[in-house]
Amino acid sequence: MLDLYDLLGKIKKRSSLYLGKQSLSHLHVFLDGYTFARRQLGIPLTEEEEKFEDFQEWIEIRFNQADTQSWSRIILFYAEDESDALKRFFDLFEEFVSCEKLPKDDATINYEMPDELSVVAGNI
Repeated sequence: MLDLYDLLGKIKKRSSLYLGKQSLSHLHVFLDGYTFARRQLGIPLTEEEEKFEDFQEWIEIRFNQADTQSWSRIILFYAEDESDALKRFFDLFEEFVSCEKLPKDDATINYEMPDELSVVAGNI
């Protein structure tokens, strides 16, 4: 069976095959279904799934957002559309994974929003 991060890599390469179209909301629903199915089957969390649970908090810190919205809603807010949001998710996910490999003190750096995201947010 694929690990979660391997599955996300396959989805990144062929998102329309897995999600029906390039959509961050479709990815979020897909991942919710993935998680639900594994729990129903009694399959324990993998190490990657446990780490991915921290993605929500990481996104909240990254975008300086309160915990009232899901990670997908936060990313979508700063994107042009669903397709752009999906691309941004994979960029952010790669950044998140690279931060996981840092020592704890380095991984808690307060992230600033890239200029390209602040321009999009300023146009809303």
